Amino acid sequence: MPPNRPSVLVFDVNETLSDMGPLRDRFEEIGAPGGLMPLWFAGTLRDGFALAASGGYADFAELARDSLRGLLASAEHRPVDLDAAVRHVLSGFSELAVHPDVPPGVRALRAAGYRLVTMTNGSTALTEKLLDKAGVRDCFEALMDVAGPGRWKPHPSAYSHVIEGCAVSADQAMLVAVHPWDVDGAQRAGLAGAWLRRGAAVYPDSLTEPTLIAEDLTDLARLLG
Repeated sequence: MPPNRPSVLVFDVNETLSDMGPLRDRFEEIGAPGGLMPLWFAGTLRDGFALAASGGYADFAELARDSLRGLLASAEHRPVDLDAAVRHVLSGFSELAVHPDVPPGVRALRAAGYRLVTMTNGSTALTEKLLDKAGVRDCFEALMDVAGPGRWKPHPSAYSHVIEGCAVSADQAMLVAVHPWDVDGAQRAGLAGAWLRRGAAVYPDSLTEPTLIAEDLTDLARLLG
């Protein structure tokens, strides 16, 4: 339990709540190696971070499309119809499901009295569909994305946008994420941070130490009580 019990839990979405593994299948269906998926996602994040650092902004879908076109265009087996291949992969986002621990973990945290919100570098529309499909949309009081502040996480304004929207101070909120860079960014903005390990072996020594480390959301619910 952190020194100050948070009243608001702010959830990252991509990979934290959603299982992005099926997107590897989408790559294979267009004739590309499934192993390109993490490289593509990392490239999309890189471009979003770079824009935030320089004062710019673009939607996730736009950057994901550009990153994927560049990656596939230079691949050993370039798709014959590049645009169709890009559309096929990106459409997979709307078909994703949550990790198995998410529904019971979310319900346990909500039952324990925590206010739950999401903040994603992706889109609120896809978050809504994801949570509806999992049957836990009613557990969340607000769904937010970085279009509001016009800066991707981990820019400080992204976290400020959330706490202002929830009418709480930074020390009353905790970010929950599988990405160490997100936990670090939130903590530098004054929030607490819970890192979901999800099988990862280590947390980077160069980033601020997480307030809490949990294996998954059911473990987090146990730790927060």
